[in-house]
Amino acid sequence: MKVSLFITCLGDLFYVNAGKASVELLERLGCEVDFPETQTCCGQPAYNSGYHEQTKAAAKNMIRTFVHSEYVVSPSGSCAYMFHEYDQLFKDEPMWRDKAKSLKAKTFELTQFLTEVLKVEDVGAVFKGRATYHTSCHMTRLLGVREAPLKLLSHVEGLELKELPNRSDCCGFGGTFSVKMSDISEQMVDEKVEHIEETEADLLIGADGGCLMQIDGRMKRKNKSVKVMHIAEILNSRGEA
Repeated sequence: MKVSLFITCLGDLFYVNAGKASVELLERLGCEVDFPETQTCCGQPAYNSGYHEQTKAAAKNMIRTFVHSEYVVSPSGSCAYMFHEYDQLFKDEPMWRDKAKSLKAKTFELTQFLTEVLKVEDVGAVFKGRATYHTSCHMTRLLGVREAPLKLLSHVEGLELKELPNRSDCCGFGGTFSVKMSDISEQMVDEKVEHIEETEADLLIGADGGCLMQIDGRMKRKNKSVKVMHIAEILNSRGEA
């Protein structure tokens, strides 16, 4: 099975280890992974800010980039979902809309791909610790990936997973929202941090770089000791020191 990794901007610049873990995990499960070097931003920041015409250039580039891929897998539910928006973006351009639909059909978030395509729930991961899991908005509400991460984490040997109170609440990132509405964003992430502390977990796990950056950044500003990791790193762990 051939998989093209869609790393995303945050993955490429800030969460490199999550990208490496994704590749190693997929290869361990028998996938042949490639990395198309022409990939760039999917256009989501511009799209969510209302600049739809300007988004099209980025979208066309990504469609061309992955046109020959068998599957496209991303360690970000938010960015994976953006590919699902392309057919709406090109609703008045039939040729590009057809190409967008083809890309949508073969694009998956990492945990979604593992459970729905590879039909795997136990990846043989070993990670000792007490953790809680943050559900990101785009991944759950729009992409519809709700149970896959939790199923996979439930099989991680040594991991004690604590329920996060109000886990469906937004962390306040929301891409450009955190910049345009910073005061509200700060209050939202403060609530998230409070709920994380309620679990008494030592580790916060998430599946979207934007959420992890928002929460980790706020916890560091508040001198909290909770570690933050991407779910790909946990699933790829074999208990090494």
